[in-house]
Amino acid sequence: MDTIVLFDPGIRSLNKGDEVISNSAFRELEKAGILKDAFILKAASHAPVVTWYQNGNKNPHTKIYDGATYKFICGSNLMWKNMMKPLTSLNINPFNCRPYRNSILMGVGVGQAKSKTNIYTKNLYKKILSKDYIHSARDGAAVEFIESLGYKAIDTGCPTMWGFTPEFCADIPHDKAENVVFTLTDYGKDKQQDQKFIDILNENYKKVSFWIQGISDWDYFRSFAHIDNISVIPPSLEAYSKVLSRPDTEYVGTRLHAGMFAMQHKKRTIILAIDNRVRDMNAAYDLHVVERDNIEELSDLINSSFETDVKLKQQNIDKWLSQFKKGNV
Repeated sequence: MDTIVLFDPGIRSLNKGDEVISNSAFRELEKAGILKDAFILKAASHAPVVTWYQNGNKNPHTKIYDGATYKFICGSNLMWKNMMKPLTSLNINPFNCRPYRNSILMGVGVGQAKSKTNIYTKNLYKKILSKDYIHSARDGAAVEFIESLGYKAIDTGCPTMWGFTPEFCADIPHDKAENVVFTLTDYGKDKQQDQKFIDILNENYKKVSFWIQGISDWDYFRSFAHIDNISVIPPSLEAYSKVLSRPDTEYVGTRLHAGMFAMQHKKRTIILAIDNRVRDMNAAYDLHVVERDNIEELSDLINSSFETDVKLKQQNIDKWLSQFKKGNV
């Protein structure tokens, strides 16, 4: 029986968007038949799998990772250009990284866009990444970084987007809904522009709801005026999904993966760009994006009619998945 390890960014994450990513990655691997009849072992990418003193040959648990058929690092902004930083999302070091040996990236992005890569970081990635497979990158910037390390990579986009075929997107409404659910970002604060954002939503929608995606989003939300009539959705995908299941509801917000989750529910979606991730993905996939610094443009977009037509890189996705059919290496 095959053993497949899934390094899950949703476990121990402070951001529910990581659960959106990991759930999407698992679903796409299942759809492709890669997980069929296998023993699935999940491990948190945000936490060490083993400690340094458990990393030796005498640990039977570590040997299971050594013998796994495939090991997938399932998306998120996990690759950093300087892994000596204390808060890296991929929680590894040279003494605990053995379970990651020969891992395959799946829709992984790169943080620290302007940083330089040091020798420590290059050697650490050398210890964990497979040279036998093409790695799946979230965007062109991630492809460039992975290739600079000496590995093969292909731009597949984030696994949250892989289902956005033309047929799927055709079912997403073109016109404004009566109700909206929105998000704010606890680590990307701009009180002046975000207050304008909330005011625009109150002016344009009958019912406004706020979903808590990050652990400090609630505290940030409470710091604003004109929020008394806004409903608050608890920080779980189940609660968010229930709201998205309501008719005549759409999403507008700063959180990228709250937007991807809304689109998975066939909801019209507008994303406010506050960092390079949204800008890079918008350039490649033609999402509906407004720069938060240009928040005055939001009302016009909300009240316009637009088609959702994600420029999915289906050939790249198929090429990456085809590596894992029986007999292919």
